[in-house]
Amino acid sequence: MGFALALEQDGVPTIPVSTHVFARLAKATALSAGMPTTRNCFVPQPVVGRTPSELRDYIEGVDPVNKRPFMQCVLDGLTQPLTEEDMKGASFERSTPRFLEPDTEDNLRQLFIENHWTDYLPIILPTEERVEKMLKGTSKAADYVVGTMRPTSFREAWEFDVEKVAVNAVMAGARPDYMPVILALSASGVSARSSSTTSWASLSFVNGPIRDEIGMNSGIGAMGPYNHANATIGRAYGLVSQNVQGGSVPGDTYMGALGNNWAYTACFPEAEERSPWTPFHVDKGFKPEDSTVSVFFGGWYTQSGFGPRETWKDKFIRCLTATDHFSPPVIVMDPLVAREFDAMGFSKQSLIDWCAENAKMPARNYWDDQWVTTLIKPHAVAGVEPFASRLKAKPDELISIFRPEDLNIIVLGGETQGAFKMISGRYMGGGPGTDNKGNPTGLVDIWR
Repeated sequence: MGFALALEQDGVPTIPVSTHVFARLAKATALSAGMPTTRNCFVPQPVVGRTPSELRDYIEGVDPVNKRPFMQCVLDGLTQPLTEEDMKGASFERSTPRFLEPDTEDNLRQLFIENHWTDYLPIILPTEERVEKMLKGTSKAADYVVGTMRPTSFREAWEFDVEKVAVNAVMAGARPDYMPVILALSASGVSARSSSTTSWASLSFVNGPIRDEIGMNSGIGAMGPYNHANATIGRAYGLVSQNVQGGSVPGDTYMGALGNNWAYTACFPEAEERSPWTPFHVDKGFKPEDSTVSVFFGGWYTQSGFGPRETWKDKFIRCLTATDHFSPPVIVMDPLVAREFDAMGFSKQSLIDWCAENAKMPARNYWDDQWVTTLIKPHAVAGVEPFASRLKAKPDELISIFRPEDLNIIVLGGETQGAFKMISGRYMGGGPGTDNKGNPTGLVDIWR
């Protein structure tokens, strides 16, 4: 849409073309951009993996949304003059009522469901009294602006305040003493409800004294539904994301093809005291006594294993090369695994360096990935290293698929098994649906 607008401004008549499954999204995008009558044309989904003759049939066939010959839609869109209605644009009412009208509990719960304000699990209704109690968990004023958020980059970023975070924290069943963590996550600007077709979710990790102060669990079942703080903080972050950014509605503001169960709740504390290495936030420049949250954008795939056994190198290489290469993994390992690596002489950084050095595959396989071509190839073509060198490699040449700075290690778990997971998790300031261009680790303490 933005590219089409730029061409129009240069005097080149342009019309956007989308696949039919994005019809609602294309129209909603045009509306949000103030161009509700934009003339869109549509072809069938999918286009990836289709032969040239099959794609030609799309062009010579019928637009599945407009129900007219595709090329006629294109010609009409490019040549028909703009009408008075086209020139009106659009305006939006951005104010929302602070309170709902009184009603029965059942009716209010149904209202929240119908308006897509929940994750469809039972919620605690955010009464004025409950929200006031939640606000006692922070010294910030209710109208203090926390930040902005949006589900995807072409949407308008919505500003939100502390009270809106408190409302969603109540809904999630959180406690007031969790508020500083929930506010820090919300302030990251990273949406836990991205609109991406790749079904992203956001994983978040907590470091520092706040973990024990509020009773988070970094031991047995740390990544499961076995701790109130872990579960409700992650859920609150998700509810905040969908409600302060303007929704998370399938086919409109959410386009994830398969969806992602991490989106329900994904917030975990690091087992700092049981790790042989420095805590994650210290690696990122914070002091041990700082309490922080770190957001990883991904949650798409999971590889897992045990060890380090005799063949751990082969296992790690298989896991690393089986990932989606445009989304580096965060390696989550039980303290048993971390201590074994430490006993073998690995520091956290030297293990990361080993992974980056040994995760290799033929260039042909790397560049055959759809999203590598979409997201990484433009950097390679622009000459950005190491991507440019990967593009120059011969088809059968082995190339490294990750840089050391792409990979991160978090230690947590209950030491009942020497297990590890490699989870899609890009630790960086920015990504689809985020206004965070800075450090993805934020201080909790400023929200106390």
